[in-house]
Formats: sequence, structure tokens, C-alpha cells
Amino acid sequence: MIYTDTDHEPEKSAGMLYLCATPIGNLSDITDRVKETLKNADIIAAEDTRNTLKLLNHLGIKAQLVSYHEHNKYDRAAELADKMEKGLDVALVTDAGTPGISDPGEVITKMCYDRGIRVTSLPGPCALVTALSLSGLPARRFVFEGFLPGDRKERHRVLEDLRSEIRTIVIYESPHHLKKTLSELLEVLGDRETAICRELTKKFESVERVRLSEADEYYKDHDPRGEYVLIIKGLSREQLEKEKAADFLDMGINEHMAVYEDQGIDHKEAMKMVAKDRGISRREVYQMLLDETNDKRS
Repeated sequence: MIYTDTDHEPEKSAGMLYLCATPIGNLSDITDRVKETLKNADIIAAEDTRNTLKLLNHLGIKAQLVSYHEHNKYDRAAELADKMEKGLDVALVTDAGTPGISDPGEVITKMCYDRGIRVTSLPGPCALVTALSLSGLPARRFVFEGFLPGDRKERHRVLEDLRSEIRTIVIYESPHHLKKTLSELLEVLGDRETAICRELTKKFESVERVRLSEADEYYKDHDPRGEYVLIIKGLSREQLEKEKAADFLDMGINEHMAVYEDQGIDHKEAMKMVAKDRGISRREVYQMLLDETNDKRS
């Protein structure tokens, strides 16, 4: 429910969750508001307490620091929510960038909303936005995949979904898996225009505008170093239509009809759509259906 009249807002607890964006490389990128919040928070929950301790030492901040990561996100979120209900303020930070973006921050955020605990986000560094703005590729519409799944079947499903994506694609990748990922992207997506963004905001920041084939070939002979963000150009609508047409031509006519009829589209309308996909008349579709049926009977 959305409340617009403050007189009718739900009762709120005294404690609050602050989602604090921290530097992705250059420590000067931290905002004054985040520094002040980290200084005053009762508890700082960190994805990696060692990384966060370095940041806090740099800022001269001493605070109660607890871990909050992928392996304890449900139990620790409940513990922290209990503390916020008792009036304590919690600042959440990720390894680098904005909490909740490709990390476990979304779990504690949802739990706070479910319990009526106030949540606010303190904007700042984000590798996704930084890389996209640097890439020079279309940024009006994009799809963010974060890190591709480790599970082989799920990874394949995600890549297949991206194959027909017309929006710009953004993917995070570690140096240990970059070679494999580039090879898979080239195989499934084809030779797309790409920006390889590395070590963003750091001393050796680089952005390479290349084709996927060029990146794949380069990293066969060079070891990846640093953290990467891959920005990949989507298909044009014309390319998408051509790919769809090619896929349909590989199908039998009954299989093609089933694509639409399985969606609840009636037989006659499905025939019209199949005819359009294949660039033929509805009469020809009808004849192909008859021929395929007769072939099966003979």
C-alpha cells in the first residue's frame, strides 16, 4: 500500500536501515552523507568486514562491525532487524558500490519493509552506472545481469535469453572467469560490439571498445587482471527479425504453428502469423500443413 497522507502512515520503529554506497576503487568518491552515516550508525553490516575496516580506518571511524554476506544473509538479516526494532540504526555496505545491486542487500531490505522498519538509500558509486556511462554504447535502455549463474543449465538459459536482447547488456565478471565468459558470449550472442571496462575509478582504469571476437582472441594470450564490467550492444530490431525468421525456417510447419497455438491463439490466426514469419501466403501455410500431415501418415 502507498501512503501519501502522513496522518495515515503506518507506525514506524525508531531504528532505520541505511543502504550506503561506498567507493568502487577511488576512496575520494565517498560522499559526506555516507561518511556521516557510517560515523553515527549503531551497527555497520558489511559484506566483507576486512575491506570495510580498511575504509573505516581511512576515514578515522570506529564502529561496531558485523558481517552480512551471501552465506548468512537470512539469519543475520533477522538479527539486525530485531535490533532496528529496538531502536538501533544499521548502515549496510557492500564490498564496493551500492548495496542491493548484485549482492545480498535485497534480502535485509525486503525484511525491513515486511516489518515496517524504515529504509533509505544513500546514493553514490555503482560499477554498473559508471561502466555504462563510459562505454559509449546505447544507454537509454539496458538490461543488467550482474554475474552470470555458476550452474551450467541456468547459465545456458540466461545466455539464450540474452541472444535476442535488443537492449544494451551489462555483465559483471571476475578475472578468474573472464576467458570462459567471453568465449560463451561470442558463441551464443555472435560478434557484438563491446566495451570491456576494467578497474573502474582506480589507477589502471581502462575501457576497450572492441568486438567480442577481438576480446576473446586477446585474452587467450593475456591473463585478465582486476574486476571487469562487460557492456555489450543489443541487437537492432532488424537483426532480431532476421534471427527470428531464421529460427522459424529451421522448424517444421506444425512446430511453428505450435509456438502460437500453445499461447492460446486460434488456428486461423496462428496460420496468419506463421505466414508472416515465413514471408509466404496463408494458402501456402495450409498446403505445408497438409503435406507434413500426409508425410507422417505415409
